[in-house]
Order: sequence, then structure tokens, then C-alpha cells
Amino acid sequence: MNRSAEMCRPFRPRFLSTPVTTRLRAWLPTVGASRLLTLPIRSKHNAANHLRTSLEEAEVCSPDREVGEEFTYTNRAPKVRHRENVELARIAKHALGRKCTVWTAFPFLAMILPGTFGTADDVQPGVVRSEFIFGTAPFLQCHASTIVESRGTLLAAWFGGTEERNPDVSIWLSRRKDDRWSSPREVANGVESPEKRYPCWNPVLFQPKDGPLMLFYKVGPSPDKWWGMLMTSEDGGETWSHPQLLPDGILGPVKNKPVQLPTGDILCPSSSEDNGWRVHFERTSDLGRTWQRTSPVNDGHEFGAIQPSILVYGTMRLQALGRTQQRRIFQIWSEDAGRSWGPMSATVLPNPNSGIDAVTIADGRQLLVYNHTTRGRSPLNVSVSVDGREWQAALVLEDEPGEFSYPAVIQSSDGQVHITYTWKRQRIRHVVLDPAKLRLRPMRGGEWPDLQE
Repeated sequence: MNRSAEMCRPFRPRFLSTPVTTRLRAWLPTVGASRLLTLPIRSKHNAANHLRTSLEEAEVCSPDREVGEEFTYTNRAPKVRHRENVELARIAKHALGRKCTVWTAFPFLAMILPGTFGTADDVQPGVVRSEFIFGTAPFLQCHASTIVESRGTLLAAWFGGTEERNPDVSIWLSRRKDDRWSSPREVANGVESPEKRYPCWNPVLFQPKDGPLMLFYKVGPSPDKWWGMLMTSEDGGETWSHPQLLPDGILGPVKNKPVQLPTGDILCPSSSEDNGWRVHFERTSDLGRTWQRTSPVNDGHEFGAIQPSILVYGTMRLQALGRTQQRRIFQIWSEDAGRSWGPMSATVLPNPNSGIDAVTIADGRQLLVYNHTTRGRSPLNVSVSVDGREWQAALVLEDEPGEFSYPAVIQSSDGQVHITYTWKRQRIRHVVLDPAKLRLRPMRGGEWPDLQE
């Protein structure tokens, strides 16, 4: 059979061909996953995503367990809202003849079936863990997450409310302690009086080398009229200071984290939307008490660009990458630690007018998380580069229909890479990578390769 015919043939997971297929078919419709039997799927990774997403959307609940708790299926089923899915796990376990692990990651199930779909690490080298930060929450939608490590603990924040721009949208935060995420709690809102409240936007967490944990966010009716706010925490995010308004003309990091330079200066990637989409950079040498900012580095016409990320090459050379209206990720370079910038240009990487993020990791490579498409907000991808110009494909985090967007990425002190992103505006997903185990493939002309080859 030639390769094109092979790629179009429906993929059937191995356990669906066993004697228990009939029983499994009876359960698959209960989680909306029966399409696995006939849908043309290009890889085991995609098949696993289909089943995982179906189980997540089924809202399988384990009410007597803590959020994020892991358990291994035994003959005694846990108490869940939809026992059909526990039965599905049991059937899969029987078909495989080996242990099947079921996750109650916030109360939604995602199954890892060794030997059938493989663990995430089997399917895509470098993936350590994937989980939701919360299952249920007191808001209908969420977006624009941020993640930080402070005092050895991970914290994530995002904005959540009825929907983006609604006045009830506020900033929510969760801490990961003892291998689980805490329930979301509101830490900031846009209430100005009993009669007036504005939506909050785009939180950014940042931990300086010395000093308190910083939480930047925006408040205002829209991105062209918002203003910057800052809160700090002296105890790793347990408690927070009273919000302070940033000076006129200073927004703080508009979506992505700052970098701290060898001088101690904190350089914030920022942008404005009140006179076209234009990128600028803000700098503080005293933890936010005083500020300097550059002029816009683009005119808003050749490139409508916002939401930069900063990458570091040695002590002085910087690169910024970001979102544009021109369907390409922009790049711009500085040779003097961000005090001045060269001309903005387009990379070969696509951009559907959606946020990206990037980080310089400890081995000197650059890691980028973005939607590798010019339309929509799926797939969500990871690429790696040595020089910031030639990028290699690493991972596909999501490729189902829907919105998977606005990633945030950091490297923690143990060397692992942590990514958070919007999952269908319903939840925030957290993915952990081991960058040393990523298997990279070249991208020719900006085309995403087949990672299964």
C-alpha cells in the first residue's frame, strides 16, 4: 500500500480489534468517542487526543477525591458521575493486559493507555505531564494565563468571568503544592465603586531574582483604553499588596513575562492598540517604582504588531517575537539590551493573529509556543531554535477543532519547561516538558513536518 493510501486509512487503536471491541463500542457513545472507529486519523497522537478530549468533555467527576489526584484503576471502581467511563478504562485495561492509569485531573478524566496510544511521553518525546489547573470554577470563561515559579512553587493566573470584556471579568490565581493545584481564587478585580466596575485583562506573573513576586494586569473597558496595574506578594502568592496604578503611559508587560537583565533591570515586553497596533518596551530598575519606555518600534501599518516575547542571547543581544495582523510572527532585534531596536520583519512562522510566548532555556536554545496556522487557534505547537532564525518542530500540544491559544511558558529551577494555555475558553491546561528529550524535525519554508516519520 502506498503512503498516501496508508495515511487516509482509518486508524483503529489496537484494543478496538480485540474480543472486547463489542463491549467497548457500547461504551464509546456515552462519551462521544465512537467517531474513533471511523474517523481518518493520521497518527496515534491524534487518536489519543480524540479519546482524551471526548473523556474531558464528558465531565467525568470523582467528587470524593481532591482536585488533581491520580489513582490507578482496580477491581473496586471509584465513585464517579459517569461509571461508563470507568468501565471504558477497565475494558481497555483488560484488552491491553497491563495497567491502565486513569487521571482525575480536576474532575475530568484523561486516560493514558500504554501500548495503545502510548503515554504522552511515548507519543511525543519530551512531554512529562499534561493536566487541567481546575475542573469547576465560579466563572464561565477563562483566558490569557500566566505561570511563574516562586519559592519553589508554581503559580498560575488568568482572567475569568462571564466572557471577555464583561465587567465581571477578574484575575484568578492557583498555586501548585503537594502535586496538585489549589482551587482558583480571585486576587484582583476592576471594581471602582458600587456603581462602576471594569473588566480585567492579561495578568503577567514575574519573580525577580531579589524582591517580591509581581503580578501585572490591565483594567479597562477595552485594550485601546485600558491601564496598567501592579500587585506584589512577599510570601510567594499567599497574600497580595493593595493594587497600585502604573504611571501614565506605562502598561507593564502586556501579555508575556519580562526578562531580568544582568544589570538587574526588568525589561517588559509591551504594546498599545490606541493608535494602531504598536510594540514598545518598558524598563524598571527599582521593582516598579520608576519606569522608562521606548518609543514604538513599528508604525502600526507595515506591521500591526502586539504582545512581544523577549529572548536573550548573551548579555546585550535580545530578540523579540510576537503577534501580527499580517499572518506571520514578527521578529525584531536589539544589540544594546533593549534600549534601541532594529527594523521589524516577518519570520517564516505563521500566526493567526493570536498570542504567542517564548523562553530562552538554560542550554541557550529558544523555545516558542504558538499556533502554527494562519487561521483559527488550533493547532498549538512548540518549536525550538538555536539562533532565533531557523526553527525546528518539536511538539503538537493540541490539534482538535476549537480554541487552544494564548500560551505562557517558563523554565523552572529543575530544568523542566512549563506551558499553560487557554483550552476552549473553558479551562487552563498545564503541560510539562523535558527539553532534553524533545525530538526535533526541520521545518522547510515554515511548513510543519510530519512528526511521526
